[in-house]
Amino acid sequence: MQILRLSDYPQYKEMAAQWFSEKWQIPVEAYLESIQISIDQKHAIPQWYIVLNKDKYLIAGAGVIDNDFHERKDLTPNLCALFVEENYRNQNIAKQILDFVREDLSNQGIQTLYLITDHTEFYEKCGWRFLTLVKDEEGEMVRMYVADTF
Repeated sequence: MQILRLSDYPQYKEMAAQWFSEKWQIPVEAYLESIQISIDQKHAIPQWYIVLNKDKYLIAGAGVIDNDFHERKDLTPNLCALFVEENYRNQNIAKQILDFVREDLSNQGIQTLYLITDHTEFYEKCGWRFLTLVKDEEGEMVRMYVADTF
């Protein structure tokens, strides 16, 4: 298993954009645009991460964007789109991605990372702390979590 920061491996851009689009039902063009920005500006937000198995099949991924569709523009950057293929779950891959992302952001001088989620138990086990409730773009109240980078 290999965790890659897409800005360092642009050859996986199209594959990753298609994969994220299929998982989250967001147009592939939106991912292509965001991933291209991360490639062009390697030490800025957004950033995208993928996990490849030994056969180079994409099995997991996550992103970091300025705002994950909520009203609190001051709570940035945000982890988004964390997904692990079903056959690879319960193998600590999601935690490894989270740790990789936090370390990468720390190396870029970013000290805090935010997240909106309803998977509270999982993220709390991974060291995230509940911060506040925020309104998402549909006006629903969602839980905002925070984690320090490493």
